Amino acid sequence: MITGTIFPGRYIQGVRAVERLGQELKRLGGNAFMVADPFAADHIVPPIVEELGKQVTLQVERFGGECSVREIERLVGLARSHGSDLVVGIGGGKALDTAKAVAHHLKVPVAVVPTIASTDAPCSALSVIYSEAGEVENYLFLPENPQLVLVDSEIIAKAPTRLLVAGMGDALSTWFEARACKQSFSKNVIGEHGSMTAYAIAELCYHTLLDHGVAAKAACDCEVVVPALEHIIEANTLLSGIGFESGGLGACHAIHNGLTVLPETHDSWHGEKVTLGVLAALFLGDHPRETIEEVYDFCLAVGLPVTLQGIGVTDPSDEKLMKVAMRACQEGETIHNEPRPVTPEAVVAALRTADAEGRRYSAED
Repeated sequence: MITGTIFPGRYIQGVRAVERLGQELKRLGGNAFMVADPFAADHIVPPIVEELGKQVTLQVERFGGECSVREIERLVGLARSHGSDLVVGIGGGKALDTAKAVAHHLKVPVAVVPTIASTDAPCSALSVIYSEAGEVENYLFLPENPQLVLVDSEIIAKAPTRLLVAGMGDALSTWFEARACKQSFSKNVIGEHGSMTAYAIAELCYHTLLDHGVAAKAACDCEVVVPALEHIIEANTLLSGIGFESGGLGACHAIHNGLTVLPETHDSWHGEKVTLGVLAALFLGDHPRETIEEVYDFCLAVGLPVTLQGIGVTDPSDEKLMKVAMRACQEGETIHNEPRPVTPEAVVAALRTADAEGRRYSAED
């Protein structure tokens, strides 16, 4: 059996790592087009732009807010007009996915600088394309991973703690989905079977969350960097990124995609919705009670949502949940990588059970 595993070209993480950005970019090109989300454009870029300008020619453009076809086309046109031979994304997951897509269309290298650790988007050869209304439309699979991922731990520590916690929710799915793919012999994101390395990284991601998540949240609350926070940043970004991409996806992300059809979930972060996908997936499969308790206890300890109300669904009617389930089970979705067949009715039942258990655990907490 052939296996396949992919990685970013270079991953750099640590305190004041952003000071090394210029010298790292110089390895990749000379005329950089930077896609910066509004926060990064206003707060992260100004202090470093002069130093960056000593290493590369730099054009900075503000990200429009949605990783959509229209936004990608707009930025491709601007980058092409500047003759850019390198794209840099700085900001949150959607800005980074957009930068990766822009670089793909221009056929130039891409460097990504996440300012939050809320998803595993930075390391992946994948861009999630959304509609202008914020619904997931499709995945853009890229021919290679970013050539550089640079993470400044101090920047992450100063971001809202909710975003770090949301990243833990996204990372929480990694081992469950990779294990489902391993059990079902399903292929990973690049169309190959997962490797021993991929599954080991996915499992390490899960145990890192359990071991260091609570302390990392406390450090982020204080806006300080300690080893626990470094571990969780790496888990959210690198371990989860390699784990999902080379291990494979399953029900958790498919249910997340289904939840995006409900407008009331759009104020919740990606990882918060993925968490509900994880909890539902626990009841789609045949997981032991101790695993279910371990996951709910972790979610409550770090502040992840464990009920549908926690992601804005205050009226989970049968009609709404069936819409979610139909989207989650559509042809080609990763829910079909699970070890057993999954129907929309089974997804509705799992969501109802996960929500009921979440309300019970919350009452006991």
